[in-house]
Amino acid sequence: MAQPNVDDLVESIAKDTGVPPETVSQMVSQTWEAFSDGAHITDYLAVLVTKRVREDLRSQRRAGHR
Repeated sequence: MAQPNVDDLVESIAKDTGVPPETVSQMVSQTWEAFSDGAHITDYLAVLVTKRVREDLRSQRRAGHR
């Protein structure tokens, strides 16, 4: 499954989290690939990928503050 243009998604997450866009882009690509592998319905992939990447970044930030 082809990944749509996600530049706006990456920019938004990077801006909101303070994480470099390159890092966010890599996370989005990896997550998109994992979620789309074998998916029959892909209408909500952008929403699901965004949510997962934000959660992963939040978890990493918490783990770094311990």
